[in-house]
Amino acid sequence: MSRWLRSLALALAALSATPALAQERQVVLVPSRVIYPGETIELSALREVALKPGRAAPDATAILPEQLEGKVARRTLLPGRYVQTAAIRQAWLVEQGAAVQLFFVAGALTISASAVTLQPGAAGDMVKVRNLDSGKILTGIVMADGTVRVGAS
Repeated sequence: MSRWLRSLALALAALSATPALAQERQVVLVPSRVIYPGETIELSALREVALKPGRAAPDATAILPEQLEGKVARRTLLPGRYVQTAAIRQAWLVEQGAAVQLFFVAGALTISASAVTLQPGAAGDMVKVRNLDSGKILTGIVMADGTVRVGAS
């Protein structure tokens, strides 16, 4: 069984109330080397650690591959230590100073413009952008395709 499937099965077993499955050891992912702030987390930089029977990872700890892979470290992650969810973030979809397409949509009306981001952001984040034509600063939401959608204010 692959590591990912095994980790998923163990996590589901820990959540289940079945005593036979609950007796199996919980496996968590921890860094195998120092991961520095701003570095993207790859599965090759992590290793599995089996917890003692009856022990569980602390709350707000990222332990599954999908919680860690592709995320970016906010602060230094040390080898063998749990990764707190507050210590990681989504990778930026738009960087500060990047040119983006700005959209305002109201019913059948769609207005687009070119803008420059004033701060980085991931999908769903609110960011400030400067309209290149008017110079006006607007706040919008970063969409999954890298565009920014603004609303009426």
